[in-house]
Amino acid sequence: MSILEYNGAAMIAMAGKDCVGIAADRRLGIQAQTVSTDFTKVFKMNDTIHVGLGGLATDVQTLHNILKFRMGLYELREEREMTPQVFSHLLSTLLYEKRFGPYFVEPIVAGLDAKTNKPFLSSMDLIGAPVQTKDFVVSGTCTGNLYGMCETLYKPDLEPDALFETLAQALLASVDRDALSGWGGVVHIITKDGVTTRELKGRQD
Repeated sequence: MSILEYNGAAMIAMAGKDCVGIAADRRLGIQAQTVSTDFTKVFKMNDTIHVGLGGLATDVQTLHNILKFRMGLYELREEREMTPQVFSHLLSTLLYEKRFGPYFVEPIVAGLDAKTNKPFLSSMDLIGAPVQTKDFVVSGTCTGNLYGMCETLYKPDLEPDALFETLAQALLASVDRDALSGWGGVVHIITKDGVTTRELKGRQD
């Protein structure tokens, strides 16, 4: 078993019409043993940026703390809020710096450009090699399932409510076929008016 699969995760970020959504499951396990059912994997970095960190749970929490610190430094020095593109580059370089002893995390970034309201999506591997897409990105232990569901359900220019429904259905259907992730989920929809967060109840096994 890969160290990235040790705790289990399932995450999706998807673009809509002037909105973007990110969803993740809530399970924290030690291989097949479930330890917690309310583990946070998606973190709000500011009003327009959320990051999903899937992988080794200790590194998820460590990396989140480092990102909060580096973001605070940027805002103090630059006197402006970080854009999703800059945040993605920051995360990528942060991971690449540690490439010889990496954080065992495969992150996804979902953000909304504050000026144009255009969605931004990126994902990267554990040494920070980034991929930017216009539709959706996935990460975790059931990426095959997630890709299949997203390709089936995704349509361009979804409104916020339709985007939530698509993310929720894709996530729940995917984790039902993966033993290492599940136990419900959480979906965040980012629009120019703010962030809407809804919790999902899933199969509890």
